[in-house]
Amino acid sequence: MGAVVRQALAGFAGVFRLSSGFALAAITAAALMLAAAPPASANSKYAGIVLDAKTGKVLYEDSADAPRYPASLTKMMTLYLVFEALESGRISKNSRITFSRNAAAEPPTKLGVPAGQSIVVEQAIHALVTRSANDVSTAVAEFIGGSEAKFAAMMTNKARQLGMSSTTFKNAHGLPNSAQKTTARDMARLGIALREHFPQYYSYFSTRSFTYGGRRINTHNNLLGRVTGVDGIKTGYIRASGFNLVSSVSTGGKSIVAVVMGGRTARSRDAHMVNLIQRTLPKASTGGDKILIARGAATQTVAAAMLPRSAPVPADRPEEVPVTAYAEEQGSAAGATAFAEAAAPRPQAELDPVSTASTAMEGWVIQVASMPSEDEAKRRLAETSQHAPTVLANVTPFTEVFQMDGRTYYRARFGGFQGKSDAWRACETLKKKNVACYAVEN
Repeated sequence: MGAVVRQALAGFAGVFRLSSGFALAAITAAALMLAAAPPASANSKYAGIVLDAKTGKVLYEDSADAPRYPASLTKMMTLYLVFEALESGRISKNSRITFSRNAAAEPPTKLGVPAGQSIVVEQAIHALVTRSANDVSTAVAEFIGGSEAKFAAMMTNKARQLGMSSTTFKNAHGLPNSAQKTTARDMARLGIALREHFPQYYSYFSTRSFTYGGRRINTHNNLLGRVTGVDGIKTGYIRASGFNLVSSVSTGGKSIVAVVMGGRTARSRDAHMVNLIQRTLPKASTGGDKILIARGAATQTVAAAMLPRSAPVPADRPEEVPVTAYAEEQGSAAGATAFAEAAAPRPQAELDPVSTASTAMEGWVIQVASMPSEDEAKRRLAETSQHAPTVLANVTPFTEVFQMDGRTYYRARFGGFQGKSDAWRACETLKKKNVACYAVEN
């Protein structure tokens, strides 16, 4: 294992831009995770593939045709249809998208546009690629398709045109739906299609932040600006899928698209992606680009190596929750210490449990407790909300279930912060009120 870790660290040092303060922390975290984590094949949700974006050659694959839930990778197809509508002239970047009650009511992560109000198409694009906004996804679906169901049918039809034979879409955002499925190979194909078909719009995937309503909204894609050559594309998470990521890399005349699905945490997913980039990029071609995916006839023209194999319906259901130990999620002894602090017993307040988000949230969150029952976790959230109503006014409480040492616990968390600094400031405020708290990136 020591040799493996040393080799991986060498790769990280070569791939990460050392001018960023992120590099040293990433290398250290990677060492801890690689030393403790089981191989990817031991994770039943894992799937991965790396394609040479110039030739279509498979540079790496593991369970690439196994059925998986796309989560917010779904928004790649949502954006494909937006770009298609822009290119055809049916809409413009300044077209206004009005939010219905249905769109405005979507759970986080969201932009928070009230029903009846609107944003322009370009704002919607930025919100989808950075914040992965579920409310914006539904508003876009209704705007272009007339209804969410009709837009989902358009998405599936487009998937077939692109040769994504193992993919079915039922919504535009990727929130849990047992019939919404894909494969790592299909997601890689979609990533290449976005690059090939819409070079004039592809740079949107490199957006690291944008401003809306006076707020700066940062991307969920931690590799942008931190890993040499990474220019997009999309993150995703629901409980049934684990942490997903599609990355596009172009550097030194080489170009690849890589997919990681089923990561146990955002950190381990990112670390694995960087490792895949380091391992496969040297094998990529420096020749001229080939057209790998022709519009409307993809299954006949796509490179043979990219063709899918048949795949059964996913065995895991979206409602199921991944079993993961907290120390593994943190990847450090400090995480275990924070867990002990947040799990410390406190008097139970006589409050009704709060209404929580129906799915765990991406980005920076804060944890205030870990309880043996969901009701206790919800009560802790309600109690904490009373302690600091101002600092928690614009974030969303939610619970996450996990197991450790054969016992089930429920994390009490708040999500929807704009970034690390916002989450840390919220925790500092709570600690001053004698509320145990720590911030973590989901």
